[in-house]
Amino acid sequence: MKRLVLIFTLFSLMFTVGCQKVYYAAMEEVGYEKREILSDRVVDARESQEDAKEQFANALERYKSVVDFDGGALEEKYDVLNSEYETSEDMADRVRSRIEAVEDVAEALFDEWTEENKEYTSSKLRRSSQKQLSATKARYGKLLKAMKKASSKMDPVLAAFKDQVLYLKHNLNAKAIASLEGELTTIRSDVDALIKEMEKSIAEANEFIKTLG
Repeated sequence: MKRLVLIFTLFSLMFTVGCQKVYYAAMEEVGYEKREILSDRVVDARESQEDAKEQFANALERYKSVVDFDGGALEEKYDVLNSEYETSEDMADRVRSRIEAVEDVAEALFDEWTEENKEYTSSKLRRSSQKQLSATKARYGKLLKAMKKASSKMDPVLAAFKDQVLYLKHNLNAKAIASLEGELTTIRSDVDALIKEMEKSIAEANEFIKTLG
C-alpha cells in the first residue's frame, strides 16, 4: 500500500513540476527501473494504437451510414458523425502523447546506459555492453519509426473527417448528404492505410517488448 501511495505521489510530481530526472530517480528508489518503465510505456503506446485503429474503423462505418442516409432525423446523423470525429481526435492525441512518453524514457535509459559503460574496468565487458546498447537502440529506432509513421497517417484521416463534419453542419439537408458520397472512397482509402500502418507498429511494439523481457 505504501508503495502504491508513493508511486501516485511520484506521478503527481512528474505532472506538476515536469521533472523527469527526479521522477526516474525516485521510481528507481522503489525498484522500478527505466527498462521496466520503457516496457510499460511501449505497452501503453501499443494499446493506444490498437484503440485508435478500432475507433477509426468504427468512425468510417459511421460515416458510411451517414452517406447512405435515406430520410429520418438529419440532425441526429450529424451528431453521430461529430461524436465519432471528436472521439477519433481524442484517440489520436492519446497515441501521440504515449509515443512522446516512450521517447522520453528511452532517451533517459540510453543516456544512462552510455554513461555507465564508461565505468567498466574490463574492456571486454564494456565492448559487450556497448554492443547490446547498439542493438537495443537499433530495435528501438525501428519501433519508433513504425509508431511515428502510423501516427502520421492519422492526420489526413482526421482532416477529412473534420471537413465532412463541418460541411454537414453547415448544410443540414439532403443535398449535402448526397455530396458527401464522392468523398467516401478517399476516406476509406486513408483509413485502410492508417489501419495497415497501425498494425505494423503494433507488431513492432510486440517484438520490442519481447527483447526487454
